[in-house]
Amino acid sequence: MHRANRDRSFCAACFTLAVVFVARATNAQNEQCANAQKLLTPAASLTLRTISDLEFSPDGSRLAFVVSEPVKGENRAQHIWMFDKSSGAVRQFTFSAKSETSPRWSPDSQRLAFLSNRGEQQQIYLIRMDGGEATQLTSGKRGVQSFGWSPDGKQIAFLAPDAKTEAEEKREKDKDDAHVADKDEKHARLWLISAAGGEAKAITPPQWEIREHAWLPSGEGMILRATDHPESDKETDRIVSVTLADGSLHPLYSPRGPFGQLRISPNGKTLGYVGCRDDGPSPHDLMLLDLGQPSARNLTAAGFDRAVQQYRWQKDGSILLVAASGFSQGLVRFRVDGSHKDLAIADALPGNFNLGGDGEIAMVLQNSTVPPEVWLWNEDGPARQVSHLNEAWKEFTLSKPQIYKYRSFDGLEIEAALLVPPGFDGKSKLPTIALIHGGPTGRWGSSIETWGQLLAAHGYAVFYPNIRGSVGYGQKFMELNRGDWGGGDFKDVMAGVQDLIDRGIADPARLGIGGWSYGGYMSEWAITQTNLFRAAVSGAGLSNLISEYGTEHGPAYDEWFYGVPYDPDKIGGFLKSSPFVYLRNAKTPTLILQGESDTTDPPGQSEELYRGLKHYGVEAELVMYPREPHGLREEKHLLDRLNRILAWYDQHLGNSTPAAN
Repeated sequence: MHRANRDRSFCAACFTLAVVFVARATNAQNEQCANAQKLLTPAASLTLRTISDLEFSPDGSRLAFVVSEPVKGENRAQHIWMFDKSSGAVRQFTFSAKSETSPRWSPDSQRLAFLSNRGEQQQIYLIRMDGGEATQLTSGKRGVQSFGWSPDGKQIAFLAPDAKTEAEEKREKDKDDAHVADKDEKHARLWLISAAGGEAKAITPPQWEIREHAWLPSGEGMILRATDHPESDKETDRIVSVTLADGSLHPLYSPRGPFGQLRISPNGKTLGYVGCRDDGPSPHDLMLLDLGQPSARNLTAAGFDRAVQQYRWQKDGSILLVAASGFSQGLVRFRVDGSHKDLAIADALPGNFNLGGDGEIAMVLQNSTVPPEVWLWNEDGPARQVSHLNEAWKEFTLSKPQIYKYRSFDGLEIEAALLVPPGFDGKSKLPTIALIHGGPTGRWGSSIETWGQLLAAHGYAVFYPNIRGSVGYGQKFMELNRGDWGGGDFKDVMAGVQDLIDRGIADPARLGIGGWSYGGYMSEWAITQTNLFRAAVSGAGLSNLISEYGTEHGPAYDEWFYGVPYDPDKIGGFLKSSPFVYLRNAKTPTLILQGESDTTDPPGQSEELYRGLKHYGVEAELVMYPREPHGLREEKHLLDRLNRILAWYDQHLGNSTPAAN
């Protein structure tokens, strides 16, 4: 399926936003070239701050947002920062030794509630904007997952499981803590607590698991994403309403496949959510459910067909959303009749955003060489940058990617990005690494990707293909590798590598491949299908799709692609796409990286790969990271991973000298 055409025209104000950001980004890049004396290092790559959860106060006078600080020790602390509109000042607002997230304003803008793990468990804290210290609102031996103010500001609803009982605590202390899978699990319930404090009241029964909640404007009820079968490995979430007076639950709609981001329209009549066009594999389209109607309608499939990442209702009933489009993403305004207009595409790439009461848009803007910062835009003039949290990155020389397209084996057009080392003369053949994104329903976008930037700083070309199965190219493109992992998607990779060889960029004698999660899987698949690559890195990959299904958390995603391995008619597909079946063909030296606490792609997957490679005498190293989940978190582990990756490629591709500045 070729990439769908889209109208990319700009209104005048939108063009201004894009041009101003591009001009400033270009100036920043020029300043880097003129002043930078440093290439990016593994240690420096960990200093990038990220920004999320932008929240305007209802009166529009302040903007709260969350900044993830550079990782130190075992975690990356998060703190709330504040932009004051009248003074234009940005300052750090919370300073605990732990983290604060999820800033939420009271309806009168006088108080800010947030989550913090500064105690034993994550709890809700409140702070008045006229002064004073934050006070803890919730307590107990259980953590709060999310919360929201009631429309009148008198109550706060939150999601949390039941607290541990004294008997459970005693058994845990005595190491008499065996538990029965599914039966003994405690699931998140909906609770209510007065904003003035006091005891919390459970609203939903314990056998239900509540995953999201959204207040109705009346304050008398809420809309929930919930399931009464939390033990199921299927997608059993549905949309239900709850009457707060008696806790009664009323089914509204059961979407097929995964969905989320429940938001109720300003008039309280329509529920929005991001869901699946049919039944999977990932939420893609913006759906609208008119409350009281039996089914939802798809707002974005026809005439748009791009993956919706975030959206917000506007006061007039229109919707502003951010959607993925290839390596780019942009702001789009939709009317409920399906008509839409692009507001900001090109190099102005919005991520997290929110709306002020006067229609002003706060958003995080970034691109592949400019780090994220907070910007404000009112659509009438140029956007203005209000934060400068990543100014230190100006001292580093970063490689600007070349975005281009090539044809795969069957004529399908594939979009890719290419990094080349700083100072590359355009004539030499380069050692080249193919980096494959996670997913498969992921994509490479336009943000600073430190793994590739480090490789470019060490003299490598880095190839980023958005192969079939990626998001950002429409629903049909996303579905093209259903039941075919390692088939057409792998051929897309190889066609792209051959294209770089044919163009005289990639040195065919010095090729590597790498990736994490599905990217790790593709690296494992590659070493069993070709000996073209001289080095491979697999992070948290999948070597055996049968045991992966049987041990991973949340197998419904894999089931969409392959069914279940217990079905005799389906097991052949699992085997056909499992690298371990073909390990006898492997010759490529392979570095395997794995978090020991990974439940997404469990450690057994990497252990099976390592054992098989050892059996066939293939050079391999298995590095296990204690305590780490699917994505590494601890500073020393993150640094170790990057240094090992660079050393592995340097050792096997004969490239030991970093690129000249």
